[in-house]
Amino acid sequence: MDILSDIVGYMASVCMILGYLPQAVHTIKTRDTSGIAYSTFLLMGLGAVFFVVQGFLTGNAPLWITNLVTSISSGIVFGIKVYNDCHKK
Repeated sequence: MDILSDIVGYMASVCMILGYLPQAVHTIKTRDTSGIAYSTFLLMGLGAVFFVVQGFLTGNAPLWITNLVTSISSGIVFGIKVYNDCHKK
């Protein structure tokens, strides 16, 4: 059962990263953050950070790997959003 659990966990990781990364890549390339809400990326980023910690504490590699990628992506998108909003003309 542990092997099945690991397989499902890694499949979920791949799906989460492939689902989340395109938005981050698009935002990095275009610098367009007009449709992004602060609260969404702030809370998603914080949630991902907490899941990284939980993954380490429980030894769940798929959990911490996935959420490390998504927390970094959220941080980058959030940073671009803050920068854009602070430098609006």
